[in-house]
Formats: sequence, C-alpha cells, structure tokens
Amino acid sequence: MKNINKIVFLALAMLAFSGCAKNASLTKNNNIIPENPVPIQVADIQNKKQLKILFVGDMMFDRYIREGVKKYGKGDYNYIFASIKDKLAGYDLVVGNLEGPITDKSSVSVGTAMDAKENLKFTFDPAVAKALADNNIKLVDLGNNHMLNQGDDGIVQTKKNLDEAGVQYFGDTGGGGDGAILKNIGGTKIGFVNYNYSIVGSFERAVEDIKSVKSKTDIVIVCPHWGTEYKVGDPEQKIKAEAYKLIDAGADAIIGGHPHVIEDSEIYKNKKIYYSLGNFIFDQYFQKETMEGLGVEVLIKPDLTMEFSEVKFEMNKRGQTVMK
Repeated sequence: MKNINKIVFLALAMLAFSGCAKNASLTKNNNIIPENPVPIQVADIQNKKQLKILFVGDMMFDRYIREGVKKYGKGDYNYIFASIKDKLAGYDLVVGNLEGPITDKSSVSVGTAMDAKENLKFTFDPAVAKALADNNIKLVDLGNNHMLNQGDDGIVQTKKNLDEAGVQYFGDTGGGGDGAILKNIGGTKIGFVNYNYSIVGSFERAVEDIKSVKSKTDIVIVCPHWGTEYKVGDPEQKIKAEAYKLIDAGADAIIGGHPHVIEDSEIYKNKKIYYSLGNFIFDQYFQKETMEGLGVEVLIKPDLTMEFSEVKFEMNKRGQTVMK
C-alpha cells in the first residue's frame, strides 16, 4: 500500500511540474522565470572584441597648412601628424571631418586675406588621402559646408582619391545615398550617420538614416555638421533640440563639429552628446580656442556598453597637430 501511495504521489508531482513547466523554466538557483525571457547572446558577446575608436574634429589641408607642409615638411603631408602618429595608431579606427575636397586643382586660397572670397574656397592635394590612411584615419565625414567648394567634380575626385588610399567615407553632400555607412569592426556592427546643416533636407534624411540602420547595427553614432562658428561652450537651443530628436530617432551617441571651437557635452536619455570637437587640423591661429581641439575616445565593450574619455590636441603655427 505504501508503494502504491508513493507511486501516486510521484505521478501527481510530475503532472504538477509539467504543467508549471509549460509557462516557466527553472534556473540553477531554483528560481522560476518566464519560459521565453530576453535571450542573452553569450555567443555574440564572446565573438566581439573590445573596441577603441577615436573621433577628431575638423581637418583642413589648404591655405597655410599646404604652405607649412611645403616649407617645413618637404611636401610630405605625414609631417602634420609626426608627433601624434603613434597615438593615432593605437585605435581600432580614427574618424574625422574632412573639411573640403581632395582634387588635382590648384589652390586659390593660399596667401589670401581672411576676408577674401577665395580664402574659404578649399582644395586639398591628392597626397592628403594617403597621409590620412598612413595615420590610421580610415573613415572621414564628407558632409560639411566646404565639400562642394570644387563642385560635383570635386566630390567625384575626393571619393576616387579616398578609395585608392583605402579610406572610407560617409556624409550628406547633396547627392543622396552616402549619408550613412555601416561598418563591422571586431564583430560589432556600427552605423555612422551624418547630418549636414548646409544641405536642404539633410536633417530629415539623417533621422530616416538612423531609423534605417538601427535594425542592422549594434550601435548608431551620428556626426552632425551644425551650430554657430566660434561659439565656445553652450550651443544654441536649436542645436540642442535637434540633438534630442536624433537621440529619440535611435542614435546611441552624437559627436558634432563645424563651430571650430570646443563646445559643451551632455547626456540625454543616457546617451552622450558632444556638440563640437573644434579643430584637429586647421590654420586658424587668430585665437586660442581655434588652436585647440578635442579628441573623443569611445570604448565599446563586447556587451555594447560605451565609455567616453577625452584627449586634447593643439595646432601649432608650423602646421602640425600635437598633443596638448
């Protein structure tokens, strides 16, 4: 009789457990959890490596920079990076804003006065593309107000020179289709999106680009070209409102440029916003703020958490960028 009771008890217990198991599963700690929890992609995490990406500010290679390379660097554009080459080599990727086209056209801005129209019409020597690659700047943003300085042909030549040097690019230049790029770095898929204030409709396209790449990537980083030139510190409210909309659309971080000076950073909905990194390579020696630039180091861990740190650069009057 005892054996029969034991059998019945075990049978009832098994039925009760199986009924419960339809809706729950047992953890190692004997805690009941839902049967279909959000999965932890252990395999994905194991396949990802920790990444370190550096974002730098505006890069301009005409005017006095061109003259400085000729005078002090014997025509070698690696001269600009000589004191920071090893620093740049330590990252999985360096990203910067290319503030003008790379073409075979002659410079019209060299030697001009600051108030001359030609002073702001840029073209960079084709050797610049290889110098970027040699110094680990393998991704550049073309979405800015100087990229059309040499017209559509300037953009065509720029892309050709960058392709030949092995430097990738993205950015809204008005032609469509290049506002974003998707890269797989060490198993982590990152979408880089540009917003270029100087192109009509660019902000709306950037919002759509963010939404489009969000489902295809692990992280979306937006690099806007926006704001008021030489406005140090707090950006205007309009720019802040745009930043918040980009985050709301799905951006995981924003790293901006164009003002040529360093502006404030902040956190919105747990997402980091840098409004302007200032200059990285430029000949604006008329004030201290335009001779300084911020570098933002982004550490991306296998679980996709991001940590931000900063480095400072300085542009000297011989055309070089150095650590501050």
